Amino acid sequence: MGTPTETAKQAYSAFAARNIPALLEMLAEDVDWRFMASPETGTPYGGAFKGRQQVGGFFAKLAETIEIVEFEPREFFEGPNHVTIIGRVKARLLPDGKVHDTDWLQLFVLDSNAKISRWFGTEDSAAKLDK
Repeated sequence: MGTPTETAKQAYSAFAARNIPALLEMLAEDVDWRFMASPETGTPYGGAFKGRQQVGGFFAKLAETIEIVEFEPREFFEGPNHVTIIGRVKARLLPDGKVHDTDWLQLFVLDSNAKISRWFGTEDSAAKLDK
């Protein structure tokens, strides 16, 4: 069983490799996944998702609506069964091509089987609207 930080880094590696099936395998069956934003803020992939299938839909919507140019986890703050990460993303909005660069915050919570049972993410969604 790895640490929460190791698990988050493995998830980020799968994401960077666009290996979403591997990332989904890291999730608990009933994972609670939330991206704190909405379509009104230029974030069509925002919302709450329950279970691996819905989280797969989150990643499909993400791929349809942004192209990630840079994704950089910067700081990891670990607790006994969770890790909070501060990072940065530079992404191109699809289909208009506007680029935004913003900081983000993500939280991973692991269950007793070292599976990701909860994930919360947020970013400065206003950065998408300012361009």
